[in-house]
Amino acid sequence: MSRIVQKYGGTSVGDPARIKNVAARIKVIRDQGHQLVVVVSARAGVTNELIARAKEVCANPSEREMDQLLAVGEQETIALTAMALHGIGVDAISYTGAQAGIFTDKVHTKAKIRTINAKPLEKDLNAGKVIIVAGFQGINDDGQITTLGRGGSDLTAIALAAAIQADKCEIYTDVDGVYTADPRVVKDARKLSEISYDEMLELASLGSKVMQSRSVEFAAKYNVVFEVRSSFNQNPGTIVKQEVAYMEKVVVRGVAVDKDQAKVTINDITDKPGSAAKVFKALANAHINVDMIVQNAGRSGLANLTFTVPLSEKDKAVKALAPALKEVGGEAAFDENIAKLSVVGVGMKTHSGVAATLFEALAKAGVNLELISTSEIKISVVIAKDKADEAARVAHKAFDLDKV
Repeated sequence: MSRIVQKYGGTSVGDPARIKNVAARIKVIRDQGHQLVVVVSARAGVTNELIARAKEVCANPSEREMDQLLAVGEQETIALTAMALHGIGVDAISYTGAQAGIFTDKVHTKAKIRTINAKPLEKDLNAGKVIIVAGFQGINDDGQITTLGRGGSDLTAIALAAAIQADKCEIYTDVDGVYTADPRVVKDARKLSEISYDEMLELASLGSKVMQSRSVEFAAKYNVVFEVRSSFNQNPGTIVKQEVAYMEKVVVRGVAVDKDQAKVTINDITDKPGSAAKVFKALANAHINVDMIVQNAGRSGLANLTFTVPLSEKDKAVKALAPALKEVGGEAAFDENIAKLSVVGVGMKTHSGVAATLFEALAKAGVNLELISTSEIKISVVIAKDKADEAARVAHKAFDLDKV
């Protein structure tokens, strides 16, 4: 008998028929004698609908109230899933994030998990019940509901797998696994049988929608091996773990595109120690993630500073930067018509020429590079948004990712 954590995404539980399908899958595993904790997301479209309703009644709703509202989506799904299981003779019980003992910090809409008290879960597991947990949410020390950010149900599943020492963690979604690129954009993208934590983390943070990046980071920290697979078939998925057979033999493992980015350029900032620090401290205090920072050489005591932020946080960034720019000077300009293209692979550590291959391929396709950022296992470039799909196909072909 194994202890298994499964997570089902919004499309997998999108309507009553799909919830019944998930219940039937759970019953098969339960009837084999396994202990099961199942994490579910809100039904597909529900979170966006709730956000739209909030905006209709208030242009700038408070983050605390948004957490109160958005937590409803997952709570609907856990109850319906438990009911579906009851209907086919499976003893199941639903838990909110708070009831599951998921304690977070006090940051609303982007909370981080601090600890999990798994005692209530252990009791019901040992009693033979299937436990259905609301993903994406927890509770802070003040008793306030918090949410974990978009894709937070992945993090809930990984964290619970670590807390209850699960033998297996399965992330069910609407795709068969992790591909070398988005198959909707790159038709000859291939599904990977396995991938390392480091590569999956980079792909997740660089625009791949398969997994939330924080959940991959958590899995790597606690060595939680997990499999990404489809809830609509029985095909094997992609296993994500510490080390995989190919490792440094394959130079580039995948291509990711993120169109939900905005480029921020601050012109004529005072060129002296501490100016950049004040800018990025203001953004950090607003809990805004910053990427791809470039500062040019100062002239006449002034410099230009360029970086990227998530497009969804552009308005938040405008507000956060205003007081900082009063101190250091400069004026911020935002460009929403950009995308970030990245190539990722552990093999980059030991192979040269990756940047040259990428840049040459993009140049031949007429794709101009606005910003460049690198790490040991990735190269990212900012390009025009309308060139993003073409650039992904070009990069995929340049590194022979269409070949087995």
